[in-house]
Order: sequence, then C-alpha cells, then structure tokens
Amino acid sequence: MIITKDSIIGDILDAHGEATAPYFLEMGMHCLGCPASRGESVAQACAVHGVDADELVKKLNEAVGN
Repeated sequence: MIITKDSIIGDILDAHGEATAPYFLEMGMHCLGCPASRGESVAQACAVHGVDADELVKKLNEAVGN
C-alpha cells in the first residue's frame, strides 16, 4: 500500500497499524480509534494538527517499507 495525502487513516491503520500508529500519536492524534479520526485523510488530519503532510507521508511510507 502506497500512502498518499489522500489515504484514509483508518485504512492505513488497518493495513499497517503497528508500524504507523506511533507517527500519528507523535503528531498529537491520540484518538486513533475514534470514528471521526479513522475517516479522515492524512491531509485533513495534518491540517487540524499543524503537521506537514508531505513529511508525514514520507515517514509513513518508510515505516511500511515503501
């Protein structure tokens, strides 16, 4: 799975939760199980939390071996 800014967080966590959850927690997204957060795209979550989406996408893809 290639992760992009449009990827849905719930899909990322379902496919690669152990590898990616720490990065979401690091950005301040502590409610990973909440339905609202699981339905957000990476870009939406980054906008809310003031995180650079491109940098997070890079880290997430590295974490899952892309």
